[in-house]
Amino acid sequence: MKRPFLIDPKLKTLSCSSLVLCVIASAVAQAAETRKDMEVISVYAQKRPQAIEDVSVAVSQVKGQLLKNQHIKDSTEIGLFSPNVKITQNAAEGTPPAVSIRGVGLLDYNTANTSPVAMYLDGVAVGSANNQIVNLYDIEQLEILRGPQGTLFGRNSTGGAILIRSNRPELDSYGSLSLGVANNNGTSLDGVWNQQLTDSSALRVAVNYQDYQYSTKNTFADSPTAGMEQKNARVSFSSEWDKVELYLQAHIEDWDGIVQPVGSIGVVANPLTGELCSPADAGSTRCFDNFGFNDGSDDFFEVSVNNDSPHKSDGYGFIAEVNWHVNEQTTFTSLSSFNDLQRSHAFNCDGSPARLCEGVLGLDTQMFSQEFRLLNEFADYTLTSGVYFADETIEQDNLNDILRDFRGILPTNLTATFIYDNEIKMQNLAVFSQIEVPVADRWMITAGLRYDYESLEYDSIATLNTVVDVNDLSGVLVPFYRVTDEQSDNGFTGQIAVNYRYSDASNVYYRFANGSKSGGYNGGFLSSEEQAILANYGKERLNAHEIGLKSYWPKQQLRMNWAAFYYDYNDQQVFMNQASETPQMPPVQLLENVADSIIYGLETEINYQATKQLAMLLAVGYIPHAEFEDYVDPLGNSITDNQLPFTSKWNVSAGLKYDTSLASYPLSANIIYDYQSEFYFDQNMNPYARQEGFSIVNAHLKYDVDNWSFTLWGKNLFDTEYSQLKFDLSSFLGMLEDFKGEGRRYGFDVSFQF
Repeated sequence: MKRPFLIDPKLKTLSCSSLVLCVIASAVAQAAETRKDMEVISVYAQKRPQAIEDVSVAVSQVKGQLLKNQHIKDSTEIGLFSPNVKITQNAAEGTPPAVSIRGVGLLDYNTANTSPVAMYLDGVAVGSANNQIVNLYDIEQLEILRGPQGTLFGRNSTGGAILIRSNRPELDSYGSLSLGVANNNGTSLDGVWNQQLTDSSALRVAVNYQDYQYSTKNTFADSPTAGMEQKNARVSFSSEWDKVELYLQAHIEDWDGIVQPVGSIGVVANPLTGELCSPADAGSTRCFDNFGFNDGSDDFFEVSVNNDSPHKSDGYGFIAEVNWHVNEQTTFTSLSSFNDLQRSHAFNCDGSPARLCEGVLGLDTQMFSQEFRLLNEFADYTLTSGVYFADETIEQDNLNDILRDFRGILPTNLTATFIYDNEIKMQNLAVFSQIEVPVADRWMITAGLRYDYESLEYDSIATLNTVVDVNDLSGVLVPFYRVTDEQSDNGFTGQIAVNYRYSDASNVYYRFANGSKSGGYNGGFLSSEEQAILANYGKERLNAHEIGLKSYWPKQQLRMNWAAFYYDYNDQQVFMNQASETPQMPPVQLLENVADSIIYGLETEINYQATKQLAMLLAVGYIPHAEFEDYVDPLGNSITDNQLPFTSKWNVSAGLKYDTSLASYPLSANIIYDYQSEFYFDQNMNPYARQEGFSIVNAHLKYDVDNWSFTLWGKNLFDTEYSQLKFDLSSFLGMLEDFKGEGRRYGFDVSFQF
């Protein structure tokens, strides 16, 4: 097996310490410089454009052009741009992604759940985790806010928020067209047309098309080729009058394909005796599942599975934003949105040619939201206040077919098809206010408070297809259970921050913030009525302390942001996958409020323009402690002091960008390196569900000639082997599902601007 490309932790620590000491020394030696010489990085972390140094929030910003050049396809690939951030496709592309910031996240494929990291697209909350797969085309910038954002961004932002902002229409007429080819039979097309309509209005159309196959190689001859075809489009209109600005947007998505085939990590050395393999051998040709299967290859990217698993997504939505400048100090904003997503995602969970575990995740979700916001910018203070309402409905149409090949052989309760249809309705009403007050000459105090009321109704209906006559293995439908209930909750979240500007270009701040993630109903696979009755869970809360430093030295072209944080996590919601008490039954899947967790760590981001041609970036995240406190789960398993799932101790990103010219035309090269130390995919610290530390290297080379651009790009250049998720089915099938990360990808794009 190919070893991941690693760096020594001692070297990382020494490098980080040396850079910090250099920056501090430079700060001491450098005289204060005027702000008019500064390069202003503008962010929307407080729902209005501000310089990044003026915001008492740890925030990373990425420009849309970099996303395009690096061929960053969607929101699951942006974790490398910020320290202590981890994002994966989870249980294959098309399922709710797993998003974690500073150890706060939810590793659950269930389509009914909401992430504790909020995602906003053009100022609008996308809602449940199903909508957090956002294709990144024609993007102005994205921002990753680390730490609770409960005041302005509300519920379900316990870990932070990701803000994605598309390009707005401009008062000009122009267009661009990009065509690309890539390995794995990849093709792509991006087009933009911006048309000025009047002196104060414009229209913008953006389209995106991608067709590709996955790098996982399926050797099972009867399976269709796995890949995805994605068509996306966005139309936006903007207009300005004397005191009013109007922005309208409509978007549509159409995805169609065969899902990425899952691998099998066999853990059984001898299926006859049940002897287990060592974690180091698991998944090799020396190990099997309970039925004696392995894929017959030690090639990480090779699998053998009957992967006739179609995926289909259809989505559309609308946004309407009105800004009324009442006077020079006051702006009133109305932000309305509607989004609809229908998705059917088939899966094979036994990772073999047999029919032991297959199913479909189906959903139809609609969300409407309305926000009214008033911004007052006076000489003595800035006040942001608002009201927010959201209404989201999730209708699930799921099934899980268990041990079909053993129908008529095993007892009927072990070979049933579980059909579970859930309807979940959620409403949220909130009022919020935040004030920023300058104190004395260099001090700024920010304080905010938000009140949320939310309600939840659910109707869970399950039916079984089971064999009642061994001469008819197709089975019959019988009622299983129906559970209905409702719950509501309310409470306050808020923040207070103190910011001290110790020079014209540098700030130090302290911030206390708390956040909450709402309770809900676990609409995942439930194998009994008792589980269904107990499937609701309560709200989680997090109290966060953070100190930070933001510095910029214009003459040295050096910018550094640093933060240290301490989290007290209460009633944390954790997805738990536990062995069933009944032999040969699927594992029990719970979403429970565990006891408390403590998380603390450090992070730094350094941007240095070494020369006119060479720019350097370094981001280091360090979480030495992210553990559960005293807790025993409902099945009696202790997870006290266990490491939080999906949380690495070290996360390091580094980048180099070099600009030069060739034949008097611009030529630029960029390379990005991302390292994550080891972590676990479950709360049990299961050694079979452990991901070793690994590194990913991406790069691109771009050459501009007049109106033409030519880009050669590559992702995961060293073909590093890593997993998006390892899901433990060892107590059921003697294996773990292995959702593999993508291997080496490379391609060539040609763009024309007109």
